[in-house]
Amino acid sequence: MASNPEIRASDADRDRVAGNLQEHCAQGRITVDELHERLDAVYQARTLGQLEEITHDLPEEDLYTLPVPATQKSSSSSVAQLKEPGSLAKVGGQDLRAAWITWGVVGGINVGIWLILAVTGTVVYPWWLWVAGPWGLALILRTLLGNRD
Repeated sequence: MASNPEIRASDADRDRVAGNLQEHCAQGRITVDELHERLDAVYQARTLGQLEEITHDLPEEDLYTLPVPATQKSSSSSVAQLKEPGSLAKVGGQDLRAAWITWGVVGGINVGIWLILAVTGTVVYPWWLWVAGPWGLALILRTLLGNRD
């Protein structure tokens, strides 16, 4: 937290720690009863060292960063990766691949249902084109033009 634990804590420091405790409770790291006990201690704390003692057994979190996916090793590598030129294209490429896979699965299910109906003698208009067509066109445009966010 701070290099000198004897520095007096401000209301903003207490509010920040209280918010972090609420986030830890929401994530299941502490119980609601423990949250209330710790919040009482937070608002009675006078120094940064006392605030640090309240949260010493909890991981530090930067609530302004995105959560780290379970398959990723650490958040520091993702932050460093995003600072590299062209890294947004890499991250967007994973999203694009997932979108294409989803489109293929949903389109395949729709075509499969349509084929089953056709084989059983119920010939219907190829309605699946209205599902797969616009979605596929949007994916093609996004793939060709790239992510313009």
